[in-house]
Amino acid sequence: MSKDSAGRSGVALTERQKISWLRLIRSDNVGPIAFRDLINHFGTAENALDALPELSRRGGTRQAYSVATQSEAERELEAAQRHGAVFVGIGEPGYPSALRQIDGAPPLLAMKGNLQLATRPSLGVVGSRNASASGAKFAAMIARDTGRAGYVVTSGLARGIDTAAHRASLETGTIAALAGGLDRPYPPENIGLIEAMTAGHGLAISEMPFGWEPRARDFPRRNRLIAGISLGVAIVEAAHRSGSLITARYAADFGRLVFAVPGSPLDPRCHGTNDLLKQGAIVTTGPHDIIEALAPLSQLELGLPGAREPETQAQLGVPTSTKDSDRAAVGAALGPTPVEIDDIVRHTGLAPAQVYLLLLELDLAGRLDRHAGGLVSLATSE
Repeated sequence: MSKDSAGRSGVALTERQKISWLRLIRSDNVGPIAFRDLINHFGTAENALDALPELSRRGGTRQAYSVATQSEAERELEAAQRHGAVFVGIGEPGYPSALRQIDGAPPLLAMKGNLQLATRPSLGVVGSRNASASGAKFAAMIARDTGRAGYVVTSGLARGIDTAAHRASLETGTIAALAGGLDRPYPPENIGLIEAMTAGHGLAISEMPFGWEPRARDFPRRNRLIAGISLGVAIVEAAHRSGSLITARYAADFGRLVFAVPGSPLDPRCHGTNDLLKQGAIVTTGPHDIIEALAPLSQLELGLPGAREPETQAQLGVPTSTKDSDRAAVGAALGPTPVEIDDIVRHTGLAPAQVYLLLLELDLAGRLDRHAGGLVSLATSE
């Protein structure tokens, strides 16, 4: 058991464990939830790696299953070292406390910069890329004043509101969540900004591999990081169907506070934020609204005990094999409509651990979709 500079305890991964964790999370169809379930079932990442091809075959995969190799993981660790970055596991003391609480938190985060920022209370500030001058000014005021009040400002390095928030909190502490690898910041015009952040009072984080160029579908994952790492998220200008509204939805799902800045009904950049206010977001006309609302939350102890890998599968008391009849029952209980896993358990009469293993097989075969709130459905390609 080790502690970080803030006194938070956790279990540091050995280099061998970190390589195994990297291999597991980089293998086909292994997302954060599948990673957690694999560790729960097989005790260690090494045991889970051995089981992946068979689990995928039982789930009905139609193609050869690819397990990330030892050399691939070692090369990624070397890339991190070359870029002055480190990988921090979910059970280690430097992992963001608030992010650790969400369902499907990334098992490993690549981090570069002031690592202590990850464990401080954070406010997310996001908004329109095509920001107005007044919107950018207001975002900067929020970031500056909440930073002075002790909060780290987290955003997504995008143009407009994100950029204004990062720049205004450079001296007090700011975190950039990236959609691509740490060595592939986007947009290119903010490369200088992120270099200034990581060289001073800033931190860059990503769950994606080094060398990964961000794609459109990667940005919602980035938004999930912003919402998960923060106690609350402030939305400053957001049009309908804005990515910032995705961040707000994640924040609501995670039980975070959602702040929205009212704007002119005539400005399309404010339609999304005005809708959030209709849905119950906190009206925000100044930084004091945010600071007062966050004060009770920031005083709570957010640190959770670090979860370490069990030593053996025998300690877990979970099933290691599945039957075709049980697999058919779970498949019949699933459809295109998302359903709670507890409902599948009740419908099939199977033990919860058995259902989780069967769902894991489908997931690794690419035949399961996971949704907010722990819901699952058959993959849309089915």
